[in-house]
Amino acid sequence: MTSSEPAYDPKKTGPWLICTACGTQFPTADRQKVKTCFICDDPRQFTPPTGQAFTSLDELRSNTKNVWTPFEGDDRFISIHTEPKVAIGQRAILIKTPNGNALWDCLTLIDDDTINRIKSLGGLKAIVISHPHYYSTHVEWARAFGCPVYLAAEDKQWVTQTSAHQVFVKETELDLKIKGISSGVKVLKLGGHFPGSFVALYEKHLLIADTLVTTPSGLGSWNTDASGAFRTRPAGLNSYSFMWSIPNMIPLAPDELQRMWSILKKYDFSSTHGAFLEMDIVKTIPEMKRRVLESMQIQIKYMGYGDHALLKETIA
Repeated sequence: MTSSEPAYDPKKTGPWLICTACGTQFPTADRQKVKTCFICDDPRQFTPPTGQAFTSLDELRSNTKNVWTPFEGDDRFISIHTEPKVAIGQRAILIKTPNGNALWDCLTLIDDDTINRIKSLGGLKAIVISHPHYYSTHVEWARAFGCPVYLAAEDKQWVTQTSAHQVFVKETELDLKIKGISSGVKVLKLGGHFPGSFVALYEKHLLIADTLVTTPSGLGSWNTDASGAFRTRPAGLNSYSFMWSIPNMIPLAPDELQRMWSILKKYDFSSTHGAFLEMDIVKTIPEMKRRVLESMQIQIKYMGYGDHALLKETIA
């Protein structure tokens, strides 16, 4: 790290402006310098009907807290989310590896309790953020833990401040190393939602944020009917949608889905874990891959591309 990199200083940055819609921090407390959020002005996001508004870490630290939820049956993963909800309301996921902890995605709220709890678990060796809507206060986090934060090179234009902790990833597939040793975490740049949108794979768990958007029919259970009798899941249901804009419901084009699948299909995973709590689908490796492919094919079919090449793909 360069000597010019500022230390973590919550008193200095506590008053800095934070967009209430997306949770992004701007490096100033002067409301004359920052009157709008350029991330929310992008067509993928939105400014609420009430208009642009800002908060600060000082304010959030006084009335919100981070809540910790271990994955069911696998305490190597811990979901962290903020209550009451802040901005988009996404979770971050702490991944405990033998070579150190990594954080998948980021939250706006960082406070003493959060820092102390993570340090009691061994600290943070790396942060990986799926896409710009979750950039939040990532520079604060990186400075607090003295660790690199990995962002897609294609999405560099969306950062609101620069830091020597930032690592802009050019590769499509990255083996996340901690102090030069593989952590076992694989970062895959699928693109789609943003040009550099990531997913992360560790021990067959695929952390997808909203690069793949988990749908209600993906989470639903059709194992039994009202009498308790077993039945199979009906055909034709999707588990994911693939969106350029999630809140504004603008889907990705078929060729983009095919490009994303060409990267993801090389990897095995038995579960997916979406952007929010209770967005976990846990099945078997072939079923999970089949669900992703079939979801892509359903989207392509109902967009009217009945002859698209991806419709011919199958899972053995």
